[in-house]
Amino acid sequence: MKNILIISLLLLLVGCSKSIDGELIFVEPGLNDRFNYPYFLFIPNGVSEHNTNYLIFEPNNSGFADDNLHKHQEKAKRIATIDYYLGNWIARKLTYPLIVPVFPRTESDWKTYTHALDRDVMIQKGNSLERLDNQLINMCLDAERKLKERNIKIENRYILAGFSASGTFVNRFTLIHPEKVKAVVAGGINGLLMLPMESLENEPLRYPIGTGDLIQITGRDFHREQFLNTPQFYFMGELDDNDAVPYDDAFDLEERDQIFRLLGEQMMPTRWEKCIDIYNESNVNALFKTYKNTGHEHPEIVKNDILDFLLLNTSLN
Repeated sequence: MKNILIISLLLLLVGCSKSIDGELIFVEPGLNDRFNYPYFLFIPNGVSEHNTNYLIFEPNNSGFADDNLHKHQEKAKRIATIDYYLGNWIARKLTYPLIVPVFPRTESDWKTYTHALDRDVMIQKGNSLERLDNQLINMCLDAERKLKERNIKIENRYILAGFSASGTFVNRFTLIHPEKVKAVVAGGINGLLMLPMESLENEPLRYPIGTGDLIQITGRDFHREQFLNTPQFYFMGELDDNDAVPYDDAFDLEERDQIFRLLGEQMMPTRWEKCIDIYNESNVNALFKTYKNTGHEHPEIVKNDILDFLLLNTSLN
């Protein structure tokens, strides 16, 4: 009986399974795939086989560091299937497919904050963590092929969603790959946005604070006009006190000092309002909201505003 239960569990994880209001597919990387980690593909009921759809992605954010990838896989599965999470909620409301990667966040290399796409992970070379941003794009392309086999057509730009570390991930991803982004929604992001500029007050801004060394990090220039035109929605709760900036896994001492000096040590409202001002002065196509009586969370009022924003900014014209 024990062996039967183990086999059943493996089939559930490796293959396809019916879930509430949709289908969940677990995809592991093959030898010729250009990604090194698995991902989940959630196909909500009602996805159109007649009209073109957008693919949504929400990066996984486990909220902890652990060398056991399976623990991050379990959390990614929750993100892919439960409508508490922004990506799944949006997927159900818009009836678009969703992918959630299973990126590691290891305790043995705890300063490499993969789930936030920090500098430490972006400078990895010659190992399985190299260019997680490109690996995620290749996961999306792989998911598109699988969806095409089901007669589900996908647009070539994506809807990005994230909260807390994954919100920081999608904000940074949008500056690196604006041509891949149809729209992005993110919240709980430490009152901090990656700035679309190389310097501020005559101080160079290196990744992930600004774009000063983006070409050295990514091998490509900052596509400024595309970024400025990308629809973006960022939000914070006025009572949010979940600030990652003081911690060494999120930023090193030099980065932290620069953030405090140029943008503010106080997350809410000082740093948040400074970032909003910079985005507005730079003419970024972004909507900002600060929710009263709200902490590090995304209640129904936030989700409804996100839905309104996406309906307005993702027309397939």
